[in-house]
Amino acid sequence: MTQLRFDPSLPWLVPAALAVLALLVMVFSIWRGLRGWLWRGCAGLAAAAALAGPAMELGQRSGLSDIVILLEDRTASQDLGERPGQIDAASKDIARQIAAMPDTELRRISLTDDVDGTLLATRLARAVAAEPASRLAGVITITDGLLHDSAMLPETIDAPLHVLLTGQPDDWDRRLVIEEAPAFALIDQEARIRLRISDDGEVPASARAGSVNLRISIDGEDEQLFAVPLDVSLDLPVTIDHAGQNVVQISIDAPDAGDRTELTDRNNSAAVSITGVRDRLRVLLVSGEPHAGERTWRNLLKSDAAVDLIHFTILRPPDKSDGVPVDELSLIAFPTRELFLERIDDFDLIIFDRYRVRGILPPDYFRNIVRYVEDGGAILVAAGPEMAGVESLNLSPMGTILPARPTGRVIEQPFLPQLTDDGRRHPVTAGLTGAPEGNEEHWGRWLRMAEVIPEAGAATVMTGAEDKPLLVMNRVGKGRVAMLTSDQVWLWGRGFEGGGPQLELLRRIAHWSMKEPELEEEALLADVSGGLNVRFTRRTMLESAGPLEITRPDGETETISLRETEKGRFTASWTAPSAGLYRLRDHDLERVLALGPAAPREFERTVADEAGMAPLVKSSGGKVVRLSDGIPDLRAVKVGARAHGRGVRRDWIGITPRDAATVTGLRRKPLMPDWAWLCLIAGLALAGWLVEGRNRDRSLPPNGA
Repeated sequence: MTQLRFDPSLPWLVPAALAVLALLVMVFSIWRGLRGWLWRGCAGLAAAAALAGPAMELGQRSGLSDIVILLEDRTASQDLGERPGQIDAASKDIARQIAAMPDTELRRISLTDDVDGTLLATRLARAVAAEPASRLAGVITITDGLLHDSAMLPETIDAPLHVLLTGQPDDWDRRLVIEEAPAFALIDQEARIRLRISDDGEVPASARAGSVNLRISIDGEDEQLFAVPLDVSLDLPVTIDHAGQNVVQISIDAPDAGDRTELTDRNNSAAVSITGVRDRLRVLLVSGEPHAGERTWRNLLKSDAAVDLIHFTILRPPDKSDGVPVDELSLIAFPTRELFLERIDDFDLIIFDRYRVRGILPPDYFRNIVRYVEDGGAILVAAGPEMAGVESLNLSPMGTILPARPTGRVIEQPFLPQLTDDGRRHPVTAGLTGAPEGNEEHWGRWLRMAEVIPEAGAATVMTGAEDKPLLVMNRVGKGRVAMLTSDQVWLWGRGFEGGGPQLELLRRIAHWSMKEPELEEEALLADVSGGLNVRFTRRTMLESAGPLEITRPDGETETISLRETEKGRFTASWTAPSAGLYRLRDHDLERVLALGPAAPREFERTVADEAGMAPLVKSSGGKVVRLSDGIPDLRAVKVGARAHGRGVRRDWIGITPRDAATVTGLRRKPLMPDWAWLCLIAGLALAGWLVEGRNRDRSLPPNGA
């Protein structure tokens, strides 16, 4: 690189003024007819040029190598069939050919899985932007063409883009597509999942006929089988039967197509996680008599916007006997038949608050209550002194399901409620604010309780006076029963001796009775965060838990140990290897965990397709070549020339060398040394003087004329 530069020894105004003066002298000389005007004008211009300091700037150039980008798509869909071998063979051969080209560098980039699918366009745009456009000779991608970020493709590339397409021309696949699925659904109400079964690629004729077997199960239980048509959107009705996460697993049977099996069965199943929520919790509260704590339950339940409460209070004093029938004492008719026979299954919880057996409910009604609990209902008994008398619920047919039997003794003395070892583990009482520890007393005392003997299998989570059971809980059939053996909980609400967590305790008891997932004493929880990172929590009443057995989507199993972090809580952190449906098991406790989308995006479509990248390939002058036809040769072509073609044996693709270079040094050399400028100026001035003198001599007359 050679350039003419100027480095004036004086300000630019001086050479410029001298040049202007020289031009004026030339013009004047021409006007006066002087013969030496050209030489004198050149002498002045030469003087101006000498003051401008002209010099030659000589640059030293160093050639730069050309860059070829090789982008290898190694996402999950590229592990199917013969694709891994095609990728390895093509990468090795392309690298060998580029290494044989002079002054050419290879940039190898490997694209791996992302939770959003194959982000090939994003990776390609970043790779091209990272290299100088003056050195980029070509881009080669080895992919199945299935990308999920096509909007990120560059508008153009200043080099040929070639796509080496993996897979086989006769590949085909059947897939289950979840078009729409709800995130939440009401318990015991129908929700709908919209799905479709679709075929891609060269589907064999034998696989196109007939219907497809669709299998459905919720939380891995009660699988149902349906025959459904292909390529039709279907609304699948599902009914969620419990609160919390419900995993709906949907799958189709593998098609029978002889030797031509589909690419993968990973997209033949999907897992949809639906959170079950209750529309309204229906609670029936029956108060046996007016008392100081009656409003405690009513205020608690009425303050919860998710609770529909029906409350009846029996007003007849226990010491009054005037012969008036009990069904004539209510302000409104007590609809016992409707509530306890016809509509009892509509309630999620029935609370008996200091209820006495007085003949209002006949034995058959109590037997129906027993049936209601065994079928999944919930009963909560808040007892007072009546539990120790002849009107105790324990003496009714309902006594067979109560978690404790009264001894007939009422303890009338102040006591401090305490948590038992089971109580520190049970989610109803664990972590209650201000729970007493050792000799420290943080709760107020109660003044009265009934003495009871817990039934076998019942859990005593709180004790009272003389270390007797205060809160006893048990499961009966599919239902639950809890008994609070004192009617003094209202003292906490009034702040007696500092009070206590009255509302929180009663809320937990009620919601445990209604089977809220966060209050299950035996539970296996999975908190998913950060994509595939999972934190397991095993809640149990036992002294130990685990190991936890995990079954992966591919059928392989692994076990992880659980560590106790607090009473009744065992935890572990784990990272799943991939998205999919996982089965968790700890002894008899099982659950299903869905990680990632309903169906991983990598397997939504698996048949190789060039359509997504074809426009950019065409605009760049590149070519899409199927690797099933062989690995193409690599050639160097001129910029603007055709960059692909058919050779003698196979296709060829081209890259365009750029001949880029960089300047490594500069050297400046004066156009002429100072003495040469001086000689030039003097010579031009002398030539002008001689020319003018010779012309003057010719104009004089000869001597003697």
